[in-house]
Amino acid sequence: MSTTCTFPSSTEEAFRLASRIGYDAIEIMVSTADSTRDPDTLRRYRDKYDLPICSIHAPVLLFTHFVWGTSPAAKLRRSVELASQVDASTVVVHPPFRWQYRYAREFTQLVRELEETTGVTVAVENMFPWHLGGAQQLYLPGTNPIEMDVPSITLDFSHAALSHDNALEMAKDAGARLKHVHLCDGDSTAENPKLIDEHLLPGQGSQPVAETLEFLRTSGWQGDVVAEINTRAAGGDTGMRVHQLQETLAFARQHLSPKRS
Repeated sequence: MSTTCTFPSSTEEAFRLASRIGYDAIEIMVSTADSTRDPDTLRRYRDKYDLPICSIHAPVLLFTHFVWGTSPAAKLRRSVELASQVDASTVVVHPPFRWQYRYAREFTQLVRELEETTGVTVAVENMFPWHLGGAQQLYLPGTNPIEMDVPSITLDFSHAALSHDNALEMAKDAGARLKHVHLCDGDSTAENPKLIDEHLLPGQGSQPVAETLEFLRTSGWQGDVVAEINTRAAGGDTGMRVHQLQETLAFARQHLSPKRS
């Protein structure tokens, strides 16, 4: 489960709920909260709730612009360092924005270098076109890591919906480079386009989420599937949030667990 699932609650609350509901591990989204960047705090939560940290999501959102300075390359290096400190196997990172010229030029080389020298998987996440002031392509070298010279990929179903891609076909095209999955859904299609990154519960959108998970199961895939759903509509209703997270976990287990004859 990603800590984004319980935003804006505290990092410890994310650990508490993930442990209570029965998730196997947790992904930390590095944010403006000190607790998401401090290895001692994260290790304490990990041990207190007996919940391994499987991955670190590098600070790539606009509101984390000043987290760990302003250099996106430095942010990625710090994320990999943090992953090593908390025994996380993977760092998730978005492609560079178009205005990050220097970072964009070195991005694929930096990703390969970090993965090769540290042993941490640096999985580049698929993104989507933005529609701001007429500009649609705000990422370099693009939105689709399958088309990039990177060793590892994260597949996000909500992002696939916004780019009007089919996540099952993306998983097949990624092949052995697919290392990480963000479990969610989206309802944007070419016929009915949306402007918001929805991160719906799996099965509530138009993406072939169940079929993709079953494809991964039958192909012997060994990566991590991390719930990244939006529960903010629950507000202060912890019961509703817990129900949504339970439903997401049940969906994952239904489609990823070996079928009994």
